Amino acid sequence: MSVRKSCSFTLTSSALGATNMGLLRDELLKSIWHAFTALDVDQSGKVSKSQLKVLSHNLCTVMKVPHDPVALEEHFKDDDEGPVSNQGYMPYLNRFILDKVRDNFDILEFNNVCWTLCFKKNINMSHLLISNDDAFKVWCIFNFLSEDRYPLVIITEEIEYFLRKLMEAMGGIWNQERFDDYKLMLNRKQQCPSAWELIELVGMGHFSKGMNRQTLSMGISEVFQELILDVLRQGYMMKKGHKRKNWTERWFVLGPNSMSYYVSEDLTDKKGEILLDRNCCVESLPDKEGKKCLFIVKCSDKSFEISASDKKRKQEWIQAIQTCIQLLRLGLPSPHREARLRRRELRQKQQAEKGELEERMRLLQIANENKHRQLESMTKKLEEAVATATLEEQRRKQTQTDLQDRYRTDLEREKMVRQQMEEQVAQKSSELEQYLQRVRELEDMYHRLEDALEDERQARQDEETMRKLQTRLLEEESAKRAELEQIHLQQQRAISQTQAEKQELENDRLAKEMVLQAAMLQLESLERERHGALEQYEEVRMKLEQAANKTKSWKDKVAKHEGLVRLIQPGDKGPQRMTNWGPAAFTDTELDLRKKSWQERKNHNQSSQ
Repeated sequence: MSVRKSCSFTLTSSALGATNMGLLRDELLKSIWHAFTALDVDQSGKVSKSQLKVLSHNLCTVMKVPHDPVALEEHFKDDDEGPVSNQGYMPYLNRFILDKVRDNFDILEFNNVCWTLCFKKNINMSHLLISNDDAFKVWCIFNFLSEDRYPLVIITEEIEYFLRKLMEAMGGIWNQERFDDYKLMLNRKQQCPSAWELIELVGMGHFSKGMNRQTLSMGISEVFQELILDVLRQGYMMKKGHKRKNWTERWFVLGPNSMSYYVSEDLTDKKGEILLDRNCCVESLPDKEGKKCLFIVKCSDKSFEISASDKKRKQEWIQAIQTCIQLLRLGLPSPHREARLRRRELRQKQQAEKGELEERMRLLQIANENKHRQLESMTKKLEEAVATATLEEQRRKQTQTDLQDRYRTDLEREKMVRQQMEEQVAQKSSELEQYLQRVRELEDMYHRLEDALEDERQARQDEETMRKLQTRLLEEESAKRAELEQIHLQQQRAISQTQAEKQELENDRLAKEMVLQAAMLQLESLERERHGALEQYEEVRMKLEQAANKTKSWKDKVAKHEGLVRLIQPGDKGPQRMTNWGPAAFTDTELDLRKKSWQERKNHNQSSQ
């Protein structure tokens, strides 16, 4: 058994570099990827070295690149660990094959070689409505429309673009609802279809129901020519010869940089080619020589007069040729490739906008969650406030109920009080009757009371005389006491003087004490006199009490009814003396007599001592 030598195949578009052949390399890489995966039988990502040699030789042959088997051996030379190479196939493919590729080879033949290597291992053609050649064309269309990432897949937007063109080429009606169902199925699978799934989708006639195989094959061929062969427009027109100047019908095929014409539409007998560049132009011509719908294509070396079948086709051909010339002047690829790039850019832009929108939605969702949390917090606070308000309402209702009960109790109490007051009014009415009776009795007693008051007035005059005497004694006593207090204050001030004056102050103090003792003796004498006056006052008071006892019973009765009857007192019989205790009980004449009597007793007592 031979030793199996393997290498990994890593495909990235960036490895090809940004050169003028970049688009061509991308398309070549997709076909090579299909061939490489077909050789990877165990799907390990590696292919044996012998198979890579055959693949590299076939690629070099079809792309007209000189093959160097020694370089392949050198690139995959064995290391100390054994015969297995640790380098990928991509560096060799770039350096020794793709870097040497020019645009002088037949790309359809190149695609056919890669197709031959891969289609038998990936799809069974027996149950499909299309031929092997049609499947090859769908495979080429898949490579053209697929994304530049591996493994190769085609997105739903490009599938819709291809199927729409296919239905348009077949003259059928596009069924959007059926495609939406298919798109929904792909979304559920969460994967995009591969080339073999696209071939099976077209070959099973899922979107071309009611179309026969020939119509389906013609539609696939037309879309293949438009997208892969860059056939912008084709059809029969009359061409004027350069030598014989005769008009001959030819089948014209317009490409991005040339306009070929054949004997018939089978493209077997090519009669010539009009090379287009940025210096070419196309112009409309007036009808002449019995030919209508004329236009001319002017190139740098020669011009070509052509006649279309009608004005509409003439205008469409002129517009298509002008578009090709304009693209050549701008250095842009073919319209279909340009449209593909624009669709990809649009998708990338949409994806970026979608990502930005998702980010904004995420931020909005976060903000919404924050608002939701705030709303929940506010709702919770509101619920708490409602609970508090409910509790307060219950308390208020309870308080109101208590107040109502209290008011009801107070009302009942007031009713009871009112009843009691009515009873009291009735009682007072009876008492008033009794009172009126008592008033009449009091009027009788009043006359008897006047006599008792006359006796009381005489007793009060005697009392007033004693009060005046007592007042004078108290005033003398107060004067002595004030003098003593003044002496005492002087003594206190003297004590606060310096030590040097202490002896002198002591002498003064002794003298003042002697004076004080003399004053005290005099004060004691005045006290004895005051006691004598008090004894006389007691005698007078006893007389007054005896006079007052006579009217005491009557005063008690009058006091009980004070305010109801105003007692009539005797009027003044002469000028009355006012004292500190009110009107005096004696007149001035009586007071002088009492003073004279008191002085005589005093002198008598002193003489007896």
